[in-house]
Order: sequence, then C-alpha cells, then structure tokens
Amino acid sequence: MYEPKMELTLEQRNILEGKQGPVMAKIMETIVMFGDIFGAPRLVKVTHDDGHLVTSFGIKLLKPLFSTMDQLIEAGITTKGKFTVDPRPIDYENVKCNLLEKLVFSKIMYAKQEMYEEQMRKVGLKDFNAFSCAAYLPEIGNTPKEGDILSWAESSAVVFANSVLGARCNRNSGMLELFGSILGYVPEFGFLTDEGRKAKWRVIIKCKQLPEAQILGSAIGMKVMEDVPYVVGLDKLLGNEINDEVVGYLKDFGAATASNGAVGLYHIDGLTPEAKKYGEKLILKDAKEYVIDDEEIERVYRSYPIMWKKPEKKGNLVFIGCPHLTFTQLNNWTDRIVQGLKETGKKKVVVRTIMTTAPDIADKFKKTPKYKELMATGVKLTTICPLMYTNNPLTKARRIYTSSNKLRTYSCARYAKDQEILDFVVGKAGK
Repeated sequence: MYEPKMELTLEQRNILEGKQGPVMAKIMETIVMFGDIFGAPRLVKVTHDDGHLVTSFGIKLLKPLFSTMDQLIEAGITTKGKFTVDPRPIDYENVKCNLLEKLVFSKIMYAKQEMYEEQMRKVGLKDFNAFSCAAYLPEIGNTPKEGDILSWAESSAVVFANSVLGARCNRNSGMLELFGSILGYVPEFGFLTDEGRKAKWRVIIKCKQLPEAQILGSAIGMKVMEDVPYVVGLDKLLGNEINDEVVGYLKDFGAATASNGAVGLYHIDGLTPEAKKYGEKLILKDAKEYVIDDEEIERVYRSYPIMWKKPEKKGNLVFIGCPHLTFTQLNNWTDRIVQGLKETGKKKVVVRTIMTTAPDIADKFKKTPKYKELMATGVKLTTICPLMYTNNPLTKARRIYTSSNKLRTYSCARYAKDQEILDFVVGKAGK
C-alpha cells in the first residue's frame, strides 16, 4: 500500500487500506499520490458535487480509460453527484463530411463513442444533453457558487469557474476529475488555497476601445503563462456588472488565456468577485507588469501563423463558437448575420458557416423566432466540439476560419476578428 505524505482522516485512510474495496482503494491512492506530488497537506471536501469531465470522445486509443470505467461499473461505483462532460465529437447532420472523412471519424477515430457514453451514464452522467465545454451556464445547470470546491477538468471551464464564479478548482487532467467526484475529496493546493489565488502579474489595459476578448486573452495567456494575472482598467471598458454580455466576453477571454497560455484563474479589477472583495491586495508584492494598448492587441493579432496548406486561397469553412456560444451570443450572431445579408443583398451566407452551442441552449434557441431566421441564412447550428472535428487529419485540407483563439491554437484553423468573420460570411469581404 502507498504510504501517504499528507495527513488523512480515519475515513480516508480506511478507503486507502481497501475497506471500501480494491477499486476505491486505487482511486484514493491515485488522488493522494497526485496531492503528494504538489505538496498538499490534506484532502478537502468537494462542496459542489456535480463534476465536469474533459474526456467526451470514444477514441479507440483510450483503452485504459474504458477499462477503468468498466472496473467502476463492475464495482457499482458512481460519482457523488451527477457530472457534465465536454461536447460530443461528431454531428453528421449539421457538420457534414465526405465519405472518406466519415469513415475515419466513425470507424477509426470515434468508433467507441456509443459504448463510452453508456459507460458514463452508468457512472454518473447528468443526462444525454450534458455535453458542453460551458456547462457552468444556467441553461446546463452545473453552476458552482462562490467558494465552492470543485473536481473539474476542461481548461476553459475551470478558468471560468475560478475567475467569474469565484469557485475553487485546480486544472485537473482527465480521470482525476472523475476520481475526485467519486471520492468527494480533492488535494488542497494551488487554486484551492488563498495564497495560490494571488496574482503574480499586474496587467494594465490602456486600450481606447474594448479589445476582442479572444485576442486580449491570448495576449495575457502568452505573457503570464500559468501565473495568475490581475487585470486593471478592463472594467472601464467592460463595466462593473457580470451580466449576460459580460459572461460571454469573459468566457471567451478566459478560454484564450487558458489555451494560449495555461491560466487557471484571473482577477479583473472592479468586476470579478474576489477582485471586488479584496482589490489589489490580491497582487503579490514582487508582481511583474504588462501593459496592453491597442498597438499591442494588433501586434498579437498579426503574430498568429497561417497554417493552411494553401494560404493564398480563400477560406471554405467557418466555425463560430469555441467555447460554446451563450444564448445571448447566439442571438447576437444571428442578428448580425441577418442584418449583414440585408446589407449585401444576399439571401444566404457565401461560405459554409457553423455555429456551436450547448444542447440545452440549442433547444431553447429553437423555440424562438430567431432560429428560423438563422436557418434561413444557411448557417448550421451544432453542439459538437469543433476541435474534435479538426482532429481528423483529412480535415486539414479545409481552410477553416474561426473567431476562436482556442480552436486556432489546437488546429490549423485561421483566426479572424468577429467583424472580419461577419464580413466574410455575408459576402462583404473576400477572405
């Protein structure tokens, strides 16, 4: 038996010693070893029982994952609460593929998808609509409260929960978040501690207008990497209230900090909960400084490489929504595309355009008149993860435009600003 360095309660040690069975003992051992690596003095109770899993795809190579799930099911082990999970990888109805691409997706890449989803259901999946990288949104219902301890993975979800909701969660990897949700305990270190939530960077925003969330997040992520930034001046452009519009902005901003760097928590002066409560007391005395103005935003934007095989040609596919669009963002994009088409005199978008959102948000949107308006433009609405689509090597031949810095970072997609994306899809500009 592994001898822990951290202090365990009698209940926790009993689990480690196998008194709740060998599978629970392995789970406890894994969590304890993980905590010991990072010097955690103890395990702390998870106070928001609903977990979030990062691994949503049934890729054939994940045999150890499937085997572990089978062991959990055989032992009758489930999570304390229910869990949500990242988006599904494929949607042939709305994200069409040619025959060869479909063969790779269905027979080679995600051949175990149905089996894996059934495994998740038996272990504690919330429901079959619970597939979203933005499960913290109210429509999905996995929304922690300020101060809650979580056992989550998915970088963009963790950074949002930590920063905007004021919950506490480390950037866990796949399976660790599931084990924490089963045990109801996680190691106490990093973002679970007051000291670990202090900022090593003071980021000063001197932009004349609100910068694109995805570019600002990218700039900060690439500069601070895994450190915590305290952002000053953004509240003057964004406001001091976390409303629906601000939620969408911070969702995209945080996802870019997490994917272009490794940020798991940020504070925004005058806006996010801990910054409102403690102000610049959250900044460490030896914090570094980074000034961002309009020129710096443009410099970062121009630095993105173009990964297309034929960069001189026009784009032939557009993805909007990574992370998943909020209900407000979905409505706003619909209005902008409809108005843009009126201005160009066109009835439909001039390039294949796909918008992504959570299943529950898609269901809500379909009950509104705007859904018919969007469908009339030729835009497709899906609930998949566009990253999973671009993982198919055959899709590398497609010249994908996106307004997501996360998708740009993890694929060959080319980033463009929101207005540039809009102009392109309605035929105002050639990309």
